[in-house]
Amino acid sequence: MEKESNDILKQAHMEFSNKNFKQAEELYSHFVTSCEKKQSRKCDATDLAVALNNRGQIKYLRVDFKEAMEDYTLAIEANKEFEVPYYNRGLIHYRLGFFEDAEKDFKKVLELNPNFEDAKQSLQQTIIDHQEKMNRGY
Repeated sequence: MEKESNDILKQAHMEFSNKNFKQAEELYSHFVTSCEKKQSRKCDATDLAVALNNRGQIKYLRVDFKEAMEDYTLAIEANKEFEVPYYNRGLIHYRLGFFEDAEKDFKKVLELNPNFEDAKQSLQQTIIDHQEKMNRGY
């Protein structure tokens, strides 16, 4: 069963890399479901977090922000030390104008990985845009 799960995850990563997003999403979903069904032994937290994050990326690319954010949040719950889903969720918060939430996510990324350059830039832009929004009175 474990080897089968690893094979599914490996295939999902390959489909994701090849931009076969429909197949990748199905495989990631299958992997996540198989992890949920394992009662005696859980899946590796990092593998589960990566699968959820990547599935979230696919949803993000098709502009399904609500579902993408749900996957990023699940990825964070699976592995709180994995900075990428915080960053990805922060990007959605930013795009939706939820600057305080975006700022929290970007700060968490930098707490986990101070060298994450895109998070540094995103945090700076979030702070600027949040201040401009407040200056305009909304």
